[in-house]
Amino acid sequence: DGPPSLSLSLFSPLSLSLTTVRQVPASITHYNMTLNPQYQQIGETFVKQYYAIFDGEREGREKLVNFYHAELSLMSFEGVQVQGAVQILEKIKNLSFTKIARAITTVDCQPTFDGGVLVNILGQLKMDEDPVHGFSQTFVLKPMNESFYIQHDSFRLVIHNH
Repeated sequence: DGPPSLSLSLFSPLSLSLTTVRQVPASITHYNMTLNPQYQQIGETFVKQYYAIFDGEREGREKLVNFYHAELSLMSFEGVQVQGAVQILEKIKNLSFTKIARAITTVDCQPTFDGGVLVNILGQLKMDEDPVHGFSQTFVLKPMNESFYIQHDSFRLVIHNH
C-alpha cells in the first residue's frame, strides 16, 4: 500500500538584516510529502553494501558506479566536488591507499520528504600504514523506480591540527 502521505503547511522564510530580524508576511504553501517508513532499514542495509564493496578488493570498487546516477549524483570528497557516476568512480579509483579497515561508530538515518533517506555515518578508518583517523560520511539516497541511487555523498576525515 505504499508509504504514508502527510500534508504540511510551511511559512515563507525569515527576512534577515543586520539590525533587525522580522518575519515576512506569512503565505501558506501546502506540500504533499511522502516519508518512507523503512528509512532505518534502507539506510543500514545501504551502508553495509556500500562499505563491503568500497573496503574490499581495490579492483572491486568498479561496482560502486552502480550506486550513483550517471548525471544527477554529486560527491564532495575532502572538499573536492565531483558530479556524475563516471567522474565519482574516477575519484574513488584514484585514491592512493590499497588497504582500508573501517570501524563504524554510528549510522543515523532520517527519512526525506520525497521518500528518500538521509544517512550519516561516523567512524574510524585505517588506510595502509597511516594512523587511525575519524571520518564522517553523509549520503542522500534518492528513490528511483523500485530502488535508490546516491544523490549526494559527502566525505571528510576528522583530523584536528593542534
